[in-house]
Amino acid sequence: MSRTTSRRPRTAALDRAACIAHNLWWTWNPDARRLFEGLDPAAWEASNHNPVATMQRLADSRRAALLADTDFAHRVDVVEKHLSGYLKSATWFGRSHRGNDRKLRVAYFCMEYAFHESLPLYAGGLGVLAGDHLKSASDLGIPLVGVGVLWKYGYYRQEIQLDGEVRVLYPENRFDQLPVTNTGKTITVPIGKSKVKARIWKATIGRIELFLLDTDLKANKPADRKLTHHLYGGNRTDRIRQEILLGIGGLLALDALGIEPTVFHLNEGHAAFCGLERLRRLIKAGMSFSEAQETVRGSSVFTTHTPVPEGNDRFETPLFNRYLGHFASALGLTKDEFLALGREDESDRKEPFCMTVLALKLSEHCNGVAKLHAETSRQMWMKTYNAASAKDVPIGHVTNGIHVESWLSDQARPFYDRHLKPKWVGAGPEDDWWRRIDKAPKEDIWALRQLLRRRLIAFLRERMRRQILSHGGDAAMIQELYETLDENALTIGFARRFALYKRAPLIFRDVKRLAKIMGDANRPVQLIFAGKAHPQDTAGHEFVRRVQSYARRAPFRGRVLLLENYDMHIGRQLTQGCDLWLNNPIRPMEASGTSGMKPPLNAGLNFSILDGWWPEGYNGRNGWSIGSGETFTSRAKQDRYDAESIYETLENEIVPAFYDRNRKGVPARWVRMVVSSMKSVCCEFSTHRMLSEYTDGFYLPAHRS
Repeated sequence: MSRTTSRRPRTAALDRAACIAHNLWWTWNPDARRLFEGLDPAAWEASNHNPVATMQRLADSRRAALLADTDFAHRVDVVEKHLSGYLKSATWFGRSHRGNDRKLRVAYFCMEYAFHESLPLYAGGLGVLAGDHLKSASDLGIPLVGVGVLWKYGYYRQEIQLDGEVRVLYPENRFDQLPVTNTGKTITVPIGKSKVKARIWKATIGRIELFLLDTDLKANKPADRKLTHHLYGGNRTDRIRQEILLGIGGLLALDALGIEPTVFHLNEGHAAFCGLERLRRLIKAGMSFSEAQETVRGSSVFTTHTPVPEGNDRFETPLFNRYLGHFASALGLTKDEFLALGREDESDRKEPFCMTVLALKLSEHCNGVAKLHAETSRQMWMKTYNAASAKDVPIGHVTNGIHVESWLSDQARPFYDRHLKPKWVGAGPEDDWWRRIDKAPKEDIWALRQLLRRRLIAFLRERMRRQILSHGGDAAMIQELYETLDENALTIGFARRFALYKRAPLIFRDVKRLAKIMGDANRPVQLIFAGKAHPQDTAGHEFVRRVQSYARRAPFRGRVLLLENYDMHIGRQLTQGCDLWLNNPIRPMEASGTSGMKPPLNAGLNFSILDGWWPEGYNGRNGWSIGSGETFTSRAKQDRYDAESIYETLENEIVPAFYDRNRKGVPARWVRMVVSSMKSVCCEFSTHRMLSEYTDGFYLPAHRS
């Protein structure tokens, strides 16, 4: 038989494209995204940019045309080669670490993950951070495996009526239309008196595998099937059962897959029960409690994300004992000794069991997500460590970052290629393309900013047109929107969770003054809002109604917009297109925040309270601060002071810097700040830098211990 005839036939181009779609590497590769969009642009848009669903919805005629299209096959070839080259490339971890360090294996636990809008397994910033963490782990070659939950309904879909009323909807995630695969493995998780079956699914993110648990199986009771329906939904009983599934079930899943981590990283306290199960196993194997605790602590990393007390899960003693009380005897502890593992004051028998306290006590390597947040956390948890001073509390910090390629606009890439010359594949945390921005012509930087803003305005017109029509709006509202939205006006974005401490309506405190700032015909300003509150947060939903009411008032109609159903797609559009990113939480309640790290990639600037990451990022030349870090015990006084700072800075600094143009039509002062922002923010606040700090400062010390 000849070599030609013995060669196996080449798989059809659509099948090969389907294989690419099941590696979420495509979410940060523009050629791959264009390949999938080209299959059927309407289906791509209707599926929220889901390549798996897009291919399933192809008409027979379109499928036949693609299979006969040699140009399409060539495009698949090109993307396949890009993916293959990426997976085979040398990585930072491989270059930088030798010997026993190569045996590092990190298990990363998180309740939510955000990789792309088409895989809605996230609520907000925690999930976005976790998704970016795994993407950079892949880029850097860090040996890490993720553990999470495959949510059937996820968080929720938000609809905002014309009067600001919020409708909460839960569309079903069809797993056969998601880029996940069934591993064929099933585990049994003891949850209270139930033996809950959980199927293990796998998502692939470049080089990284993420394993996701699903209890919606016929073998389970109805209540157990619902366990993986809603992210952060239900009552306290639902929450403790979900956290047992993640922490203990996640450990069982790794066992079933034959994965033996050397380090366990708990991203927030939801998975802290993992530590209890590890203690139980070590004690069963013959260790004393103190030996087991030392072993678990030494190999555990815990990242706390919230300086807000209410954000730390606590369970009343009867509920906790109902589901976890049996661990006391397994660990050789009395009930009070066992409950003390989750109490700040170990002698207070009425104190609820706190997941954050448990994670802190069972992790030697603990960190906050910004320098200020770590300072706040050390103050918060002094009692847990019986510390006389905050400086004695062993909580360090690794400031959050973002996965650059995921948040960089495709339209900005030609500018990057021409002026910054990045080499993304194989890059490490030390590779700083942005230091070259000084050499880029100021006219080109401003042209990029103009391009991205105009693209945003086109997106807003279409998105708001659909939003208005879906809620019974009329043609006059749409016409006013098109006439008032200005592709050349200073555009300010505010998009984040609508929690009370983030103060979404703060800028409207003096309506007349704001209307004067925004309504200047020669120097107009427009404000774009987006964000969700927790479904049960009535005060947060009231903030949504207030912002919507301002958006409908005469001075602001068409200049203030509130987009519904904030997701990663809207997040990308706003952070890439807005000129200025507004952030006004109550200091120090913002743990880190990462949305403000994204505009500088796309020639945007920040205007923020000195909270979260911004005290580390702000240098006086790369954006603006709201106040100088002043804090007041009175909320009314704080709001008044911060709002005054917003108005003064807009009037005296921001608006003039944007509109004062040189003879070439370039706002020279504004562009100088953009240059400073890109140089100081983009490399330093990336997940590549973040992962290198976790690896060298936390993972490897835990692994070596």
